[in-house]
Amino acid sequence: MRILSVVALLLLGVPGVAAASPSDDVVVHDLSTDGVAAYWTPERIAAMPTGPAAPPGTQPVDGPDGAPGPASKTIGRLFFVDRDGDDSSCTATLVVSANRRTAVTGAHCVHTANLIGQDPRWHSKLLFVPGFRDGARPFGSYAVRRVVLNQMWITDDQRSEYDQAFLVLDKPSGTAENIAFSRPGDRPAHEYGYPRAAGQPGHQGRPEFTGQRLAQCWGTAVGHPDGENLWGVPCDMGGGSSGGPRISGGAVVGVNTQSFRVNDVRHLGGPQFSGKITAPLYQKAQRS
Repeated sequence: MRILSVVALLLLGVPGVAAASPSDDVVVHDLSTDGVAAYWTPERIAAMPTGPAAPPGTQPVDGPDGAPGPASKTIGRLFFVDRDGDDSSCTATLVVSANRRTAVTGAHCVHTANLIGQDPRWHSKLLFVPGFRDGARPFGSYAVRRVVLNQMWITDDQRSEYDQAFLVLDKPSGTAENIAFSRPGDRPAHEYGYPRAAGQPGHQGRPEFTGQRLAQCWGTAVGHPDGENLWGVPCDMGGGSSGGPRISGGAVVGVNTQSFRVNDVRHLGGPQFSGKITAPLYQKAQRS
């Protein structure tokens, strides 16, 4: 995982951004930050549901499909109140930006319809906590004051390639990850997230799989079997890891938003960032 200072934006540039142009498909939604940090008390966070515990005597198992992640100043847990008024969480990542306050996550972490695709609503009380660990906030917390996503996601949240969004935070951040667009998807990659559940007994109930610590998976990404621009590696991270970064070649190249199976192996994946869809969102967010 490569951590860059914000100055790197000026020194290195961001691949693909120069070719992007403003788009009418970009939607900006402003959020109130009043009382957000106070709402997310340690007790409220601890009360959020998690997956089952492992059977007694189960030994921990670590491997490419799930293991503890490294300490990170850039990847964090994203808390929010969902469309139904329930407390929930995803994962988000600080990315190099002109305003030094931009993070990326999944669109379904900020806006969803109901189970039959109707009555879409925005989520509220978004709080980003980089490096969240065992309830601690070692690098502070950031209320989200603005979200930026594509109109297509609002119109039809089954269009998985559009399941990506940028967050504009209430204050500048220190370090951030580089971001890249339109890179090939079939490359070695690391995926990170704050899953609240896992499928394998050797993962279940552990801090890395109950939202308390960062988890990771790695491997060579493969494409979604339906041919969409969705890529991922074998991974056992469950709900809560959505919005987490897929990092390849020293940059965030996508976010993880859903599971899919290839040769009967569960993969966690999501849209690969593109100049067409992602870059206009990023440009709007970093200039906010």
